[in-house]
Amino acid sequence: MPSFRDRFLTPQVARAITSPSAILVTAAGASAAILLGLNPIGIVLVGAGAFTARVLGSVPRNSARPRISPGSLVEPWQSLMKEILDARKRYGAALKGMQDGPLKERLGELGERLESGVDEAWTIAQAGNQLTLGRRQISSETIFAELQQAQSAARTERSDQKIQALQAQLSAAQRLDSTIGDTYDQLLLLDARIDELVTRTVELSVSQASTDDLGGLGGLGAEVDSIVNDMEALRQAVEETQGSTPKGEEPGEPQLGTSSGSV
Repeated sequence: MPSFRDRFLTPQVARAITSPSAILVTAAGASAAILLGLNPIGIVLVGAGAFTARVLGSVPRNSARPRISPGSLVEPWQSLMKEILDARKRYGAALKGMQDGPLKERLGELGERLESGVDEAWTIAQAGNQLTLGRRQISSETIFAELQQAQSAARTERSDQKIQALQAQLSAAQRLDSTIGDTYDQLLLLDARIDELVTRTVELSVSQASTDDLGGLGGLGAEVDSIVNDMEALRQAVEETQGSTPKGEEPGEPQLGTSSGSV
């Protein structure tokens, strides 16, 4: 989360310092002090206080972002989330090493947008983690063995019901495998795209190119927006998949894709 110093040393605050409104606020404060009959020192202090309040009011607030803790996840979500956080760290390091100027300012804005994508990735990883934990509670081997035994025994109305129940459990396990596998594959692809984005950012930081080169290198801003939008879409798909299952029932058909691999 950005420190107060980082949030204070921003173009937004610089504009507030030199803006006509800041001058008007200072003058209004001084005028009020005169009307109150304060001495010259009091007039200066009131005017300075009004100016300071105006500037501090323009300092960007820290956004309420989630506390990301990859260690609370099981594999493979833990490793994948660590990789995404590492990419974010490298992006920040590349930005920090750049000379001040329009390019650094622009990349800083893109970094803020990328933070939203990281937050979305964390939500997705948590959802995938819950699906994985749930899947581990289902022993497909045990269910399959019971199914074979039931199918080889004498068939009765009760045995037929048991066979249907066991088949339903296996189908639920397969759907979970599909959802988990597809979610992981899509998040892994987005992680790769973030890595590519960081590499291009490092290229910009080394070359100290102009802001015009943002488009020349393939549209860095557009790629950030695309990654974040895809993260949001994946997160919504995962939430819809989870929300479509009434409590106490088996998961319904996954909405994410048709991957059949187990993770």
